[in-house]
Amino acid sequence: MRRSVDQILSKPAFPGMIGDGFRVYNVIPGYGVTQERVSPFLMMDYNPAHDFGPSDVARGVAPHPHKGFEAVTIAYKGSLAHSDSAGNEGIIRAGDVQWMTAGSGVLHKEYHEAHFSQRGGALEIVQLWVNLPRRFKYVPPAYKIFANKDFGSVKLDNGGVINVIAGDFAGTVGPARTFTPLNIFDIKLDAGGFASVPIPANHNCVLFVISGTAVVNDVPVAEHSLLLFKNDGTHVDIAVSVPAVLLLLSGAPIPEPIVSYGPFVMNSDEEIRQAIVDFQAGKFGKLQ
Repeated sequence: MRRSVDQILSKPAFPGMIGDGFRVYNVIPGYGVTQERVSPFLMMDYNPAHDFGPSDVARGVAPHPHKGFEAVTIAYKGSLAHSDSAGNEGIIRAGDVQWMTAGSGVLHKEYHEAHFSQRGGALEIVQLWVNLPRRFKYVPPAYKIFANKDFGSVKLDNGGVINVIAGDFAGTVGPARTFTPLNIFDIKLDAGGFASVPIPANHNCVLFVISGTAVVNDVPVAEHSLLLFKNDGTHVDIAVSVPAVLLLLSGAPIPEPIVSYGPFVMNSDEEIRQAIVDFQAGKFGKLQ
């Protein structure tokens, strides 16, 4: 049985800026869907392709804290440089994914990579926040880069490919190891392509159209739309007449309270207050 489309949500009229290097639409929860409804996914920001122009000073976001979740950055165009207070550094380029576990608390900064910044060019990324259940919110910070070649890749018979970043598609497993069951599928379909994507019955599921248009379970969907599915079926059918890129997220909900304050996501107000105290006391480390 196919999953029913619950809602088709469109982007706001205008994007917002994060630092001076990211021009984003807040898709989750900004398109109007609650964090609880799409748990374990807390947030999704989309920076559509935008040329910031060449600059000798790299644009981005200065050091800032995170605690209680994981941040996943998917690069479609351009390149970014990361460093954090746990001593991790890395560069992700188009096609790569950065996976940072904030866990017990970390400072990090993210900028346009130096060579990319100097020559200019289009930057297109998605950043996700993935919740951690209570028992894992205090794990040590961790950091991984997954190059495009690291993904589980499934070629489709009728044109296209599904890159498995996390989870399992038809027995092909992604490189990311997650704390709760979830799938992150980067779907690229050629003109005339079709994909039938299985979804575990207990997962919440959304689909975001990065580029192109699609017909999803017989429903036409415009570019940059977010589809929220009902929890009533076990697969989603996607057909396209033009080349399209889509991002499918599904995951088992975490049945715990979600209490957020800026960059901290915990289970109670008391834990949020303690996170602020710990940050102010320098317990997240140092980062210039």
